[in-house]
Amino acid sequence: MAKQRFLIAPIKDGLRTDLKPWMLPESAFERLNNAYMYEGRIRKRFGSTYTGTGWSSSATQSLHSRLRIGLTGGSGIGTTDGAGAATGTVPGSIFKVGQLFSIGSEFFTVYQTGTPSDMLITGSTTTATFNTTTGAYVFAGATPATQIYFYPAEPVMGLANFETNTLNDRPSIAFDTQFAYEFAGGFWTRIGPTAGSIFNGDNANFFKTTNWDGLTSDANLLFVSNFNASVPAGASDDPMWRYDGTGITGWTAFQPIFIVGANFVRTARIIIPFKDRLLLLNTIENDGGAGLGVNTAHPNRCRFSHNGSPIAASAFYEPNQVGSSGGGWIDAATKEEIIGAEFIKDRLIVYFERSTWEIAYTGNSVQPFVWQKINTELGSESTFSSVPFDKVVLSIGTTGIHACNGANVERIDNEIPNQIFEIRNDNDGPLRVAGIRDYYVEMVYWSIPASNSDNYAETYPNKVLVYNYKNGTWAVNDDSITAFGFFEQQIGETWASSTFPWLSADFIWSSGTLQPQFRQIIAGNQQGFVFKIEPDISSNEKVLQITNVSLRAGNAYNVDIVDHNLATDDYIRIDNCQGLNGVNGNIYRVAVFDTGQVVILEPNLTGTYTGGGVASRVSRIDILTKRYNPLIRTGGNVSIDSVDFAVKSTREGEVTVDYYPSSSFVPMIESGEATGSILGNNVLETTPYSLIPLESYQQLLWHKVYFASSGDSIQLRLYLSDSQMTDVGAALSGFELEGFILNVSSAGRLD
Repeated sequence: MAKQRFLIAPIKDGLRTDLKPWMLPESAFERLNNAYMYEGRIRKRFGSTYTGTGWSSSATQSLHSRLRIGLTGGSGIGTTDGAGAATGTVPGSIFKVGQLFSIGSEFFTVYQTGTPSDMLITGSTTTATFNTTTGAYVFAGATPATQIYFYPAEPVMGLANFETNTLNDRPSIAFDTQFAYEFAGGFWTRIGPTAGSIFNGDNANFFKTTNWDGLTSDANLLFVSNFNASVPAGASDDPMWRYDGTGITGWTAFQPIFIVGANFVRTARIIIPFKDRLLLLNTIENDGGAGLGVNTAHPNRCRFSHNGSPIAASAFYEPNQVGSSGGGWIDAATKEEIIGAEFIKDRLIVYFERSTWEIAYTGNSVQPFVWQKINTELGSESTFSSVPFDKVVLSIGTTGIHACNGANVERIDNEIPNQIFEIRNDNDGPLRVAGIRDYYVEMVYWSIPASNSDNYAETYPNKVLVYNYKNGTWAVNDDSITAFGFFEQQIGETWASSTFPWLSADFIWSSGTLQPQFRQIIAGNQQGFVFKIEPDISSNEKVLQITNVSLRAGNAYNVDIVDHNLATDDYIRIDNCQGLNGVNGNIYRVAVFDTGQVVILEPNLTGTYTGGGVASRVSRIDILTKRYNPLIRTGGNVSIDSVDFAVKSTREGEVTVDYYPSSSFVPMIESGEATGSILGNNVLETTPYSLIPLESYQQLLWHKVYFASSGDSIQLRLYLSDSQMTDVGAALSGFELEGFILNVSSAGRLD
C-alpha cells in the first residue's frame, strides 16, 4: 500500500496527562521534560547565567553571584594585615561544612567540622582554620591588605526590589535565613538587618516584602517579614522590619502598637498596602508583658493602619485608644489560616487554606474593610505561588492550580490533573512553592518540591512547573530554585563578559535580554547562589559548590555538594576544581547516597582537591509523544517507516529518537542495539549535513529518521541518550522542533 504522510505542525499542545496516550491531540505529549511549547514549536528549557560582573577570572566568576559578607558599612569581617594574617569571628549563628571564604583569588572551603579545623586552600596561604562551633577564623600567609569575604551558603529565602525614584533601576534585595543583601557594584553584599543583628528563621521562613510610604509620602520604605514567631513566645522570635535603603544602618524593627502601652504586632505572614493603608494579614500579636510577653496567633485576621504614615506612633491604634486616627482589625468568619494575597486591579484577593475571600473597601472611616467570600472550597496552600495578571490571579491550592477573577475560582490545570498531588507535604513542602511571571516569553514558572526517587533530597524544590499562559500549555523542568524575583541592574552583555557556552545560545546578539536594565527574572538556590533565568539560553549556570572530592573506591569518587537535590542518574558538569586533573569541563552521571554527596566515575582523575570547584545541572530533554495511528478511524494497524523532523539548525546538537509499538513500553532502538537486529542508532542530528552544502546556511533543517516497526500505534520518544548526555556539545546545545511528518502505511486490520 502506498505511503501516506501526516504533518504535525504547528505544535499547539504541551504536556497532557488527562487522557490516555492514544486519545491525545496530535501535537500533545505524554511527557515533556526540560522542553516546552513556545510559539508553535517545542523548545529546550530555559537556562541561567550569573548575576555578578567584574570577576577577574573564570575561577572567581561564581563568587560575584553568591550572597556574601565583606567589610562594608560595618557589616563585614575584616582584611588581612601587612603580613597576610587575620583573625576574627564571622557574623551570625550558623557555622557549617560548605561555607566558604575568599581573599583575592584564593578560596578557603570549610569541608570538615572542628574546633577549629583546617580549610581547603587553593593558593599559597599557609594557615586557614575555621571553628564550626564559634565561627572563629584564622588566616596566615594570605595576600596582604586584602578584604576577606565570607559566604554563609544558606538558602535564598526571598528576592525583592527596593523602589527608588529612578526609572527601571530598582535595586535587588536578597535574603537568606540570617541576613539581607543588596546587589551593588557587580556583586551581592550584606546590608542588614542591622549591625549585630540577624534574622532567626529557618529554611522554611521565607520573606514577604512590600514597598510603601515612610513618615511622608515621598519617603520609600521596604517592609519585611519572615513570619518567624512562636506561640506563646520565644527568644528567637523575629520582628518585622522596615528598610530605608541606606545599608546596614537603614533597618528598624517594625512592631506596630495597637493598644497604648500594651499590645503590639510581633509579625505577620503578609504585609500589603491597600487604599492608602498598610494591612497586616495573619498576625501574631504580643501582649507586651514582662520579658518576652505572650504571643497569640490570629491566623484569620486583617489588622490595618490609619490612612497616613504606617510608621507614625498611632498608625495602628485601635478606635478605642487615645490618639487613634483610624487603625483597627477585622477577622474573617472562618478558622482557616490566611496563606496569600494578591490584587486584581483595585481589588485585594486573599487566599485561605481552603477558601478564597476578598477584603472589600467600604469607604467608611470607622470600619473601612469587610470580608467577602468568593469561593468556599478552593484556596491556596502556598504563600508565594500567587501570580497576578490583569484579570485573574493564579495560585496553587490543595486540589489544583486555580485562577481567581474576583467573582469565581476555577482550576486551570485540567490537562495535568495529577501534577498538583506530586508536591510534597512533608518538610514544609507547600510553603516552598514559589511562582513568577516571565513577560518576555509569556510563561509562569512555579518551583515545587516533588517526590524524589532517591528520597535523599526532600527538603528543597527540585522541579519547575512551566505554564504557557498564552495558549494554556504545560511542561516540567528539573531544577532547584528556592525563590524568584526581578532584576533590573543588568549591565549590557558583551562577548567578553558572557559566561555561557555559545552553542547553547538561541538568540541573536541584539536580543533585548542582553541590553542594560532589561527586566530579568532571577532565582536563588539552597546554597546562596543568585542567577538570571535565561529563556534564550539552554544550559544551566554553575551554581552548585563542590565542597570536597575524595576517592571512594577504584574509579569512583565522592563529590561533596551540600543540599544538592540531585537524584541517581542525573547529570552534572564540573568546572574549576583546583588541584585536580582530568575532571574539569566533563559531564558525569551521578549516583546519590545522601543529601550532601554524589558519586561519579572518572578513570583519569589525578591530584588532590584544594577547592574552588562548581557544578551545573545538565538537563536531559525527554519528550514522549502521543501514540500515533492515523489509520485508527478505519480500524487499521499502522507501520511508520520514517519520520521527517523540522529542527532548528545548531552547531553541535543531536537527540535520539526511540519508538514503542502497540502500546508497549519496549524501546525498539535500545532493544535492537542489544540484539544486533537494527542498523543505525536513530540519532536525529540538528547540525547541517556535510554532504548537503546549502544546509550550513539554513536556519531550518528537515532530517529523516528511519524506523522498522508496526502495530496498533507507534509512540515516539525524543531524548538525550546516556552517551549524548556526557557529550558536552550535544548536552549543552539548544533544541527546537518546529514540526514533523509521519510517513505511514497500512499494516493490516486491528482484528
